[in-house]
Amino acid sequence: NTGTEADVYISVYGERGDTGSKQLLRSQKSKKFLKGQTDIFAVEAVHLGRLYKIFIGHNGLGSGSGWFLDKVVIKDPITDLDNTFLCHRWLDQGQGDGNIARELPVTDASTFPGKQELELKREETWAAEKWKFQKGMTLKFYNRLTRGFICLYPDSRVDALGDKKNKYCKVFSMWM
Repeated sequence: NTGTEADVYISVYGERGDTGSKQLLRSQKSKKFLKGQTDIFAVEAVHLGRLYKIFIGHNGLGSGSGWFLDKVVIKDPITDLDNTFLCHRWLDQGQGDGNIARELPVTDASTFPGKQELELKREETWAAEKWKFQKGMTLKFYNRLTRGFICLYPDSRVDALGDKKNKYCKVFSMWM
């Protein structure tokens, strides 16, 4: 359920103006905005010069209107350069921060290619995993190699023998 059936709109901003809101109508794929799919659209506009941001969102209509957007790449037909706008977030009223539209700055590939994308993935991973590190949480990890447990206690104690019957430990499977 990471795709959307809602109407998606984009506004592209450059040093010479903007496109205004354009609905993304015809993809080169038969069905638009499906999970894991890359859609390609042609958007007619005057040449905007160097691009600096986009505004992208949807109208929230239809069943399953929420959408996880990884990134938008705009190819400049004059310079043949790709402009990348990283999102890596939900556009969904029921997921994440609840926004169905996002303003995305262009990724500056000259400074460090992939740095922003890496940072977004790190933030997303931490958001999903940080509950494990709340105050008072005891963790129990199972080591598949040794078939033993390691228990980490809130007071910084580590039990490498890990009692399997300790009901206060949460069990996580990981390779060690």
